Amino acid sequence: MTDAPIEYLEVDAIQRELHAAVAAGEAPDTVIYSEFAPVYTAGSSTSDEDIPNPDVPVVRIDRGGSVTYHGPGQLVAYPIIHVHGRQDVVAYVRGLEQAVIDLAAKLGILAGRVKGRTGVWITAAGQPDRKLCAIGVRFAKRTTMHGLALNVSTNLADFERIVPCGIQDAGVVSLAELGVSLSVAEIAGLLHPYLEQELAHFRAPEKVGQL
Repeated sequence: MTDAPIEYLEVDAIQRELHAAVAAGEAPDTVIYSEFAPVYTAGSSTSDEDIPNPDVPVVRIDRGGSVTYHGPGQLVAYPIIHVHGRQDVVAYVRGLEQAVIDLAAKLGILAGRVKGRTGVWITAAGQPDRKLCAIGVRFAKRTTMHGLALNVSTNLADFERIVPCGIQDAGVVSLAELGVSLSVAEIAGLLHPYLEQELAHFRAPEKVGQL
């Protein structure tokens, strides 16, 4: 990770270069951990209604999902791994979710899934669901790209300019709002073993443990 937020397009260029190398067998599987300068990115299922303010600058990208916000205080993890066996995108997304759910449990937070919605959520009876972690991925040449965005100490007001992930009846939440006082880098270090555990299900047996 860098010491300060970095521009999204800089990391995207690095991601694509690494993706090409991993897909060609010229580089090992890896995970890019980043904290971005403020940016809105829109995936393949973004509709006009998801961006009600046409003045909001949006970067269109080739991941799944709708529009979301990235910025300081948010941990973005891009696993770039060559997938062994069946390319099951749904199972892969569930694996990323599980890594964050396990991390949240370690931090004393009960997080989980919401039926029909991607990502990791905080739910409570009588209250709107709140998304803690957004997920949008892509498989190309049997190799993964893009990944997850976990709100650590993100300024949640920056989500108000869009309809996050195209979901009208839910909100967003951060670890800080849930009482966790750790830095983005510290959360990255805690997340990594859980993420590696889940990624092992999709990697060739001889590569397990090499990430």
